[in-house]
Amino acid sequence: MCVKLLFGQKLLIKNTNKKITETKGTMALNFISAAEAASYVKNGDNIGLSGFTPAGTAKAVTREIARIAEEEHAKGNPYQIGVFTGASTGDATDGVLANAHAIRYRAPYTTNKDFRKAVNSGEIHYNDIHLSQMAQELRYGFMGKVDTAIIEACEITEDGKIYLTAAGGISPTVCRLADKIIVELNSAQSPNLKYLHDVYEPLDPPYRREIPIYKPSDRIGSSYIQVDPKKIVGVVRTSKPDEARHFTAPDVLTDKIGQNVAEFLVADMKRGIIPSCFLPIQSGVGNIANAVLGGLGRDKTVPPFEMYTEVIQNSVIKLMEEGRIKFGSACSLTVTNDCLDEVTGNIDFFKDKIVLRQSEISNNPEIIRRLGVISINTAIEVDLYGNVNSTHVCGVKMMNGIGGSCDFTRNSYISIFTCPSTAKDGLISSIVPMVSHVDSTEHDVNIIVTEQGVADLRGKSPKQRAEAIIENCVHPDYKQILRDYLKLTNPKVQTPQNLAAALGMHVTFSKTGDMHLTNWADFVK
Repeated sequence: MCVKLLFGQKLLIKNTNKKITETKGTMALNFISAAEAASYVKNGDNIGLSGFTPAGTAKAVTREIARIAEEEHAKGNPYQIGVFTGASTGDATDGVLANAHAIRYRAPYTTNKDFRKAVNSGEIHYNDIHLSQMAQELRYGFMGKVDTAIIEACEITEDGKIYLTAAGGISPTVCRLADKIIVELNSAQSPNLKYLHDVYEPLDPPYRREIPIYKPSDRIGSSYIQVDPKKIVGVVRTSKPDEARHFTAPDVLTDKIGQNVAEFLVADMKRGIIPSCFLPIQSGVGNIANAVLGGLGRDKTVPPFEMYTEVIQNSVIKLMEEGRIKFGSACSLTVTNDCLDEVTGNIDFFKDKIVLRQSEISNNPEIIRRLGVISINTAIEVDLYGNVNSTHVCGVKMMNGIGGSCDFTRNSYISIFTCPSTAKDGLISSIVPMVSHVDSTEHDVNIIVTEQGVADLRGKSPKQRAEAIIENCVHPDYKQILRDYLKLTNPKVQTPQNLAAALGMHVTFSKTGDMHLTNWADFVK
């Protein structure tokens, strides 16, 4: 069941071929500058933004909000706002607002280095939550009022239909909750993107029903967000492409990780663990994720497969063109701009192969478990018992955030975490006695993969997991160090740990810049 607000009024504007055409209607939309739009946002307000990753997020009005913040601060006046998003944004939002010291509170995820610096210096209150929960926690009132929604659109009508660009995010929810809506009508975004969207907002408890997605390609909503046109205080014309991220090309190490994942999945398919028709894949963002998908794509023993995931990257588009990926359900097209142009320019091919949903649907636990999604995510570090740290460096410094990894990990058919066995030219071991921060617990993690090999943790006790991880995933330089650690523990307990020494490798790194610990005895005296 979908919550919709219906307003039967005539078409005012239509954005076709990247050219705006205005027609007469009963209610004209108010075209304003980005600066005028930003003036609606006051100190202490909360804004909700479209987008998911830099795809589809605001790019003009947020820069003007940052300018207002700088001017007010120069006068000695306070100016800070709360920011609610679907996931990360781009420099035009998180970057400029962080540098203008304009953010009081932010949720749920970011990848911007300037924002990260402000968080780790204690300047910004950052709430790192599961992406599937963001929209509903706003509706439940957990984070306060949404004063203004700023939404990027490729098309808008006078009766309040907003057609999104390259991402779903939390746009329907912030539009419905906000007192005011500002639309960035972006001529750099093709109107063909509207053919990819499936807008659906579930009811809240106790009225929520099952979400009727039974295969990744099912569509259950509409192609637009319907809002009360009276809430739209202004439409800002822009022509700004997405701040596309270019990921490092796969190298020998990441290719080996991808190959290890592919070979593991093929072996499980041959054993009958995975059905011969295969199962939908979820893959995180970055070069390791691209290498994994590349490995699956090259292995012809893997049949053409589908994806039910958060983001679609360039590698997915390529595999679709090659016929290796049949369909992709996601929240955003996190691709380079030339790849995005390729998709929208060949929309007749891709509109039957891609659907873009809201994050509470793309990451919904009910659907993930029903479809039997195989999740593949990246860890910062893993401990001997399978606990995973995805977010914090040495337990205290935020890297990016949890994102949707746990949405998928906890509910997947098989949950896989990948990482290189070492980092910083071997000075850091990605496998440690105890993770310095826990995001995914040992209860939810099935498989660990590094370039060294694969540790299958399914059906194993903690001590058996430790043995499998050391034997298969640890870099040779650290195998004996970790075996020596286990000698300090009581083997008769369920989960052997020596609490005095468990973070010894982290402590050694903080003192020396190197995790190659030479004497565990220093920690147990």
